Amino acid sequence: MSLRVLGVAALVAFGLVDSTASAVALSDAAGRYAISNNGSSIRFAIGKIGGGGLNGAFGQFKGTIRIDGGDIGRSRVDLTIFPDSVGTGQGRIDAFLKSDAVFDVANSRQITFRSTSVQRTGDNSAVITGQLTARGHTNTEKFTAELQGLKGGQIRFRVSGQVFRSRYQMDVGTPIYSNIVAFDMEFSGRRG
Repeated sequence: MSLRVLGVAALVAFGLVDSTASAVALSDAAGRYAISNNGSSIRFAIGKIGGGGLNGAFGQFKGTIRIDGGDIGRSRVDLTIFPDSVGTGQGRIDAFLKSDAVFDVANSRQITFRSTSVQRTGDNSAVITGQLTARGHTNTEKFTAELQGLKGGQIRFRVSGQVFRSRYQMDVGTPIYSNIVAFDMEFSGRRG
């Protein structure tokens, strides 16, 4: 379960929309935003043969989003997730996810995402491509982002994407559990 969620932060740089869903000039959104844990979430799901599966979230993460008002392609997203904060609501599963079979939190304390490109796909959407690093393995991942709001120096967006666990040597339990981790993230940040 790698955290491609990092790329989601870059998606905020897409086409910006305010709460009334009208397009916002890039110059209005330009700047650097710190992602806040308050009002933000990183959730994931892994399917299972026969139904059910595994749902969880990461409680601790940090990051920045820099939106270039002149050229959206030069915008940047940096995200760090702390896998020791993983939670599923089931202590035994949480302990397993933190073990060397999955996140190996004793030796790999962070999962990082660094954007390499941001491509606007609509008035309020973008695709963010970047390098995701987990357990010492780095791969290119893509996330889609949709701007949810921009008001008073506060920005909100939703990011989603899918990551193959096997690319980060976290594919224990396949094929019973899917190799695909689906991410659903919401980020809130303040300009500054």
